[in-house]
Amino acid sequence: MDDYQIPPPDLRGRAHADRMFRMLGALVTGYEWLANGAHSRRPSTQRVDRDLNLVVDEIRIEGQNVRSYRLVAAGGEKLPSWQPGCHLDVLLPTGRRRQYSLCGDPRDRGSYRIAVRRIDTGAGGSRELHDSVGTGCALTVRGPRNGFPYVRADRYLFIAGGIGITPILPMVKQAAADGAQWQLVYTGRSRASMPFLDELSALDPARVRLRPYDEFGFPASGSELLQYAPNQATVYCCGPAPIIANVRRDLPDSAAQALHFERFTTPPIVDGRPFEIALTRSNRVLTVPADRSALDVIRQQIPDIAYSCQRGFCGTCRSRVISGEVDHRDRVLTDGERTDTMTICVSRSRGDRIVLDL
Repeated sequence: MDDYQIPPPDLRGRAHADRMFRMLGALVTGYEWLANGAHSRRPSTQRVDRDLNLVVDEIRIEGQNVRSYRLVAAGGEKLPSWQPGCHLDVLLPTGRRRQYSLCGDPRDRGSYRIAVRRIDTGAGGSRELHDSVGTGCALTVRGPRNGFPYVRADRYLFIAGGIGITPILPMVKQAAADGAQWQLVYTGRSRASMPFLDELSALDPARVRLRPYDEFGFPASGSELLQYAPNQATVYCCGPAPIIANVRRDLPDSAAQALHFERFTTPPIVDGRPFEIALTRSNRVLTVPADRSALDVIRQQIPDIAYSCQRGFCGTCRSRVISGEVDHRDRVLTDGERTDTMTICVSRSRGDRIVLDL
C-alpha cells in the first residue's frame, strides 16, 4: 500500500480546502511570482538612434567660396520630412559638429541640400567641408531640427545677408507657392558672392531686391531694408549681426508688425559683466570679461572642449553646474535641466563666481 494519506478535513469538516482560501492562495502565489521577477520581463530600453547616414551625391559652385552639397541616404530610403527654417547638425570627419540650414525643396524626400561658405578665418568647419568632403563621401547628420520656424502669414518681407539666404530661400518659395504677398531684400558683398541668384531669378523679379554692397553700400539702417515691407508684414531676417540689430531697432517705425530672425554668427555680448569660473576637474579659476563668453575663455585652457553653434540652441557645450547661479540665455535646456546645467557658449553667471564640472 502506498504511503499516500488523505488530507485532513478543513475546519468545517469538509474533505477539500475551502474555495475562497484556494483563490486567496493563488493570488498570493501570483503576487510573489511577479515580485520575484519570474514573469517575462520587459525588453530593455533601447537608445533611439537619430543619426542619419548620408552620402554626398552632388557638389555645386553657387557663388564665390560657396558650395552646395546634395545629400542622400546611404541606403536609398526616404529622408525625414522638414519645413522651411530647419537645419541639420552635420558631424564632420574630424569630429566637429556644425549646423547648416536646409535650402532645398521640402517636398523632395529623397535628398537634402545645404550650402556652405568657406571662411578661412573661421573655426575650421567650412574649410573642412570644402577641402576634405567630396562627392561620394559619407556624412553623419542629425535632424532636421527647427530653430527658425516659418509661420504662415498673408504678407512677408524676407531679408537675407550673404549665406543667410539659405534658410530664407525655402521660405520665399513657400510664400510664393501659397500665393502670399511677399518681398525679398537680398544683400551681399557682390553679386558674384551671393548664392542662388539663378533660382531667385525664376521667381517674380519685381519682388526680389538685390543690394550688393559694392553697388549700394552696406545698409546704414534697418529702415533702408524695411521700406519694402508690405503693410502689417511678417519679417524674416537672417544675415550679419549689424543688419539684424538695425532691423530690430527700426521695426517699430516700419509698416511691418512682427520679426523673426536667425544669426549665422555668434551674437554680440552687449550686457555682460565679468565673473569667475572655477573648473573643478581642471583645477583652474578663469576670469570671463564682460565682452567675452565663458566658452571663449575656457577654450584657451581646454582646446578640445565640445561646442558647435555658439548661439545657445544645439546644447553641445552644456556643462554641469556644481555651484553658483546661472544667467541662462540658451534656447535648448528645459527648466529641469537648468537647475544644474549651463550652456557655456551664451549663458553667464548672475553672481561673481560659478563652479563647473570641467
